Amino acid sequence: MTAAPGGTGPGPAVIDGVDVDAVAAVVSGCAGVSRLDGGRFGEVASYLPGRTVAGVVVSGGRVMVQVQSRWGIPVPDLAALITTALVPVTGHRPIDVVVADLDDPPGPPARPGRGGQPASPTSQPAGG
Repeated sequence: MTAAPGGTGPGPAVIDGVDVDAVAAVVSGCAGVSRLDGGRFGEVASYLPGRTVAGVVVSGGRVMVQVQSRWGIPVPDLAALITTALVPVTGHRPIDVVVADLDDPPGPPARPGRGGQPASPTSQPAGG
């Protein structure tokens, strides 16, 4: 890892010519991505001095990202979106997208109170 200009801290985290921090930022910003996923044991990550970048691996001329998807997003569409978004950051390297998990579906709609009427937070029993 190199120092940033002015020596103010770590510079870009480049592995085999790919800035893994930039890859993580692009993927995290894609619609449909809930989060990067480092795997059950944190095994899907780029290991850097003093830190890791979960969900991004650069190896053998390939870039692999592993994500958790938002509910209702078709996986092929999400993979195509991520791949297209990463081309400016990764160049012509092959990109592998793994959707490791999905968000839970949205909960059921709120149910009205008894008798089909919404419950009033200020109503109290008579005589109380």
